Parts: sequence; C-alpha cells; structure tokens
Amino acid sequence: MKTLVLTATSLMLAPLAADAIGLDRSGQPVTLLFEDGNYAELSFGRIFPSIDGKDIALFGGQSSGSVAENYSQVGLGVKYQFTDRISASLSFDQPYGANITYPIGTPGGEGSLALGGTAVTIDSRALQALGRYEFDNGISVHGGLRYQEIQADVRLAGAATGALSGYRGSFESDGDLGYVIGAAYERPEIALRVALTYISSTTHDLDTRETVNGIGVGELPAAAFGLPVNPFTTATVTEVDTPEAIHLDFQTGIAPGTLLFGDIRYAWYGDTIVSPAFYDVAPDGVRNFDSLTTIEDNYEFNIGIGRQITDRFAGFASFGYERLTDTLISPLAPTDGTKSLTIGGSFEPTDRVTVTGGLRYDWITDADVGTQINGLQIADFDDNSAISLGLNVGFRF
Repeated sequence: MKTLVLTATSLMLAPLAADAIGLDRSGQPVTLLFEDGNYAELSFGRIFPSIDGKDIALFGGQSSGSVAENYSQVGLGVKYQFTDRISASLSFDQPYGANITYPIGTPGGEGSLALGGTAVTIDSRALQALGRYEFDNGISVHGGLRYQEIQADVRLAGAATGALSGYRGSFESDGDLGYVIGAAYERPEIALRVALTYISSTTHDLDTRETVNGIGVGELPAAAFGLPVNPFTTATVTEVDTPEAIHLDFQTGIAPGTLLFGDIRYAWYGDTIVSPAFYDVAPDGVRNFDSLTTIEDNYEFNIGIGRQITDRFAGFASFGYERLTDTLISPLAPTDGTKSLTIGGSFEPTDRVTVTGGLRYDWITDADVGTQINGLQIADFDDNSAISLGLNVGFRF
C-alpha cells in the first residue's frame, strides 16, 4: 500500500492548476527523496484553465473572453540509496509560470476594452540536488541546493492601463542558486511520516528591455517626459526575488490498507517585486507604479485518503484549499483562492514499475481585478475553473 499511494500523492497533490499560490506550478516537491530504495520517475501534467472576467461599467462592462492559456508541466527525477542511512535525489521541475492574454475588445463585442492586449508569459525551470541522512530514532534530516532560472515578457494595453498602454517589458533568462533544508519523523509500522521543508528565495538579475509602442524608452524624445533630456536607457537590469516557502508533508495509516495524507504550503510572495527602471518611475500624472504585479503571501493545503484495493492497485481522493486574500488582484494573475478535488489511482504492472494517473478539478474563487496604476477595480472575475490531468511513471532499480 505505501508504495502505491505515495507515488500517487507525490504527483497529484502538486499544484497543477492555474490557480495555485501566486505563480506556483510544481510546488517544489521533495517527496522523491522518501521513496524506498533506488527509484526514478517521469511525470507529465496538462492543465486546462477556464478563466474569464467582465469589465466594470466604467469600461463598458463587456466580457474579457478567455484570458488563460492551456499549458503543460513536466518533471523527472532519480533517487539513489547509498547506504541504510544515506540517500540522495536529483530532480527537474518547472516551479513558476504564467500564460495570460486579454483578447483585444471591440465596443459592443467580446474582449476587454479595459485590458485588451495586456499579456504576460513567465517560464521557469529548476534542478534540485538533495541528500538525506536517517538516524536510529525515526528522525532524518535532508537538504541540498536548488538552481532556478526564470524569464518573462509583459505587455500592457487597454484603457485601464492609462499612459502605459503600449508598454512592453522583456526579461531575459537568469539563474540563481538557492538551498533546501528540512527534517522528518517516521514510524514505518504505521506508515507515519511528517516532513517539514524550507525552500529559500533566489535572486535573479534579468536583462531587461522596455519599449512603448515598439520604441525603446531610451529612444523616445525627451519632450515625451516634459524634460529637456531623456533620463532613461532602453536596456537595464531588473532584480527579482522568488518567494521563500515552507512545506509540511504528512501521512499516517488509519486502518489496514488505508492512508490519510496531506500537505500544507506557505509562500512569501510579498517579497517578489518586479520594478523595471522605466516602469518604476515613469510619470502618470498621479504617482509611481512601483511593481508590475503585487501578490500577497498565502497558503494552501491538501488532505486526502488513499486505499489499497488489490495487491497491485490503489485509489486515492483529496480535497485542496487555497486561502482567499480578498484584496485587489493583479490582471497579470487574475485568480484569488480556490477549492479543488483530485481523484486517481496507482497501478503496479510489475514489481519494478508503477503507473499513476489522476484528474483534478478546481473551483476558482471570485476575484476583483485592478491595476497598480490607480489602485482601482477594473474587472470582476467570477465562476472560473480549471481541469488538470496528470500521469507519472516510476521505476525501481
């Protein structure tokens, strides 16, 4: 039971939908390190978000159309047991991401008049190397290094973006090294395990090019700023910190063949500020813009039950919840809180191979969307959802 159910939860409880905390996508899992013996796995997820909103009456009140694009998630890893006490893992994941595009609206038709043409693309990848040492009393410690790369492209358009309509910020890829540290307590006779893991922030110096309507800001005439000399340069560097996070995984047997499992994740997104040089200080007649997006610190949890059905098949179901922040949400990440249901199963065709699949449905909480330009609401996002499909293949060697 333990092998089958744990393989299932390690795949399907990762935040595979477009609504996870901030820009989270993989959840930065460490569960691979707790697999028995030598083990390798490959996972694939496909996410189908359905996210649309409606401009407030001031901007015409028409539907934005679908703003979130479908996307895929890939993960792979290998874990090796060197001795009874020492093991290590190496894994790849895609920790952060965004794919949002607001269709350009026409009066009386579909598409946002307030935000039409606004878009953001964020891509990331990470390689994580961890080691683990087990003591005699069920306690173990784990930790290691995590190398992450991120890149992004942001466009602002529509009536609600004011003087910055036509702005584009292109952020080239940059990597940084962070660390992971944690501890766990286990009692194998009752399938009990509690693991607490801290994941550090990483700092990325992103080479940045800012343009307005295709013209580099350093190439704009000084008169555009009401100044005798243009104070801006087109190519700059933007420093961005990814959020530090803490993750608690737990499981315990509650009856023969039955496992209770879950996890809690908290991420400090308040420290993730994106302030490219021109955007940060460009005059709008009111105030400075500070950051392209503002995301609140937040938490989410999942809890579920796995059940061994036959010697080679186990099923599981879980419920997930992300806290509603109830604040004005950035149009570049137009979701705020969620509830989810995941169901799936894990099958062992041989003693060495495990195949796990699952389906997750997310009910995305209503969100009030606004901009950092004037701090006012510009759209309502209601009755949205996402469907996620996941497949994991594990091999013991």
